[in-house]
Amino acid sequence: MIVCQPADIVPMNHKVIAISTKSQDAAAAAGTHAAPTLVAPSNFLAQLDANEAAGLQAIAIARHYAKGDFVFRCGAPGHNIYFLRSGKIKIHQLSPIGREVILWFCFSGEIFGLAEAARGGERAVNAQACEASEVLAVAQDKFGDFLDHHPHVAKLSMQVLSSRLRVLGEMFVNLVADDVNTRIGKLILRLSARYGTRMGKEIFLNIPLTHQEIADMVGTSRQTVTSTLSALKRLGVLSIDNHRIHIESEELLNELARDGAR
Repeated sequence: MIVCQPADIVPMNHKVIAISTKSQDAAAAAGTHAAPTLVAPSNFLAQLDANEAAGLQAIAIARHYAKGDFVFRCGAPGHNIYFLRSGKIKIHQLSPIGREVILWFCFSGEIFGLAEAARGGERAVNAQACEASEVLAVAQDKFGDFLDHHPHVAKLSMQVLSSRLRVLGEMFVNLVADDVNTRIGKLILRLSARYGTRMGKEIFLNIPLTHQEIADMVGTSRQTVTSTLSALKRLGVLSIDNHRIHIESEELLNELARDGAR
């Protein structure tokens, strides 16, 4: 669901995780290859040149948030755009019954609170610190002036908005069309494209995610996430260390995806 930067989309043309040992054998025999992905840096600030970074720093105010603090709440006026210097921020909404629905996470270097800079109005989501975080806040009018003089940054900002819109569209389709195992698998694939470090045929996700956070991103219970991940671990698809997912067989994950589409 997640999802937050230019071209961070994994093609979702097939279902994921119809779990069976038959799929494992088929993947090994067929030597299947991973589906192509579109990958772009997730760190917005790292894509700026020295002059752009210095100019942005000059108009920003540094703020610090403890775990659980809200950077902004749904319904608040959208006066600022934010850049995360360190920490972890979750962007979420509450369902009518009070259940938290996580739309995406932001990690170091990412931009958030951007939508209101384009359309104005009140916040449609909450932004809450998952851990101690440092944020740069830039006033909406100052950011608009900055974009007028820095077209590269304006282009990056448009790409972020476009990418997030595509991700939210995928999330909606997945919730309607896919079972929960498939949604979990698609989330893993999407995160691997955006935050993964490839070492040979294996991929290491460089972000920590709890089972509850995954559950809140795909609309299920923590127990269901635990069960699904345990099944994938038994099949040798992935392992988890300190809340970080290690995809051990991308080929098998893609084979499972093809099986899920049948």
